[in-house]
Amino acid sequence: MTPQQPTLGPFIVMGLIFFIFYFLIIKPQRQKEADHQKTLKALNKNDEVVTIGGIYGTIINVKNTSVVLRIADNVKIEVQKNAIAGLQKTTTDVAAITKE
Repeated sequence: MTPQQPTLGPFIVMGLIFFIFYFLIIKPQRQKEADHQKTLKALNKNDEVVTIGGIYGTIINVKNTSVVLRIADNVKIEVQKNAIAGLQKTTTDVAAITKE
C-alpha cells in the first residue's frame, strides 16, 4: 500500500466558504456602517431624525458627541450621536419609494 497524498479539496472548500461569507455578510455590513458614520457627521440643525429607540425629533443643536432634539413643544432631549438611527423619511421620500 502506498500512502495517500494529502488533498487540497477541504482547503479549497473552506476558502470558497470564506469568500462567500465575506462578500455576502462582512463587506455589505462595513459599507452600511461607513454610510451611517457619514450620515452622523453630516447632521445639521433642523434635520428630522429618528433614534435607535424609535423617538422622532428635530435637531436644534449639534454638539461634539451629542445632539439636542426637540421631540414635542417645549420638550428637548440630548442623545449621543451614535443613538441616531438615521434621517426621518418625509412624505415625498415615501412617495418616491412607492413609485419605484
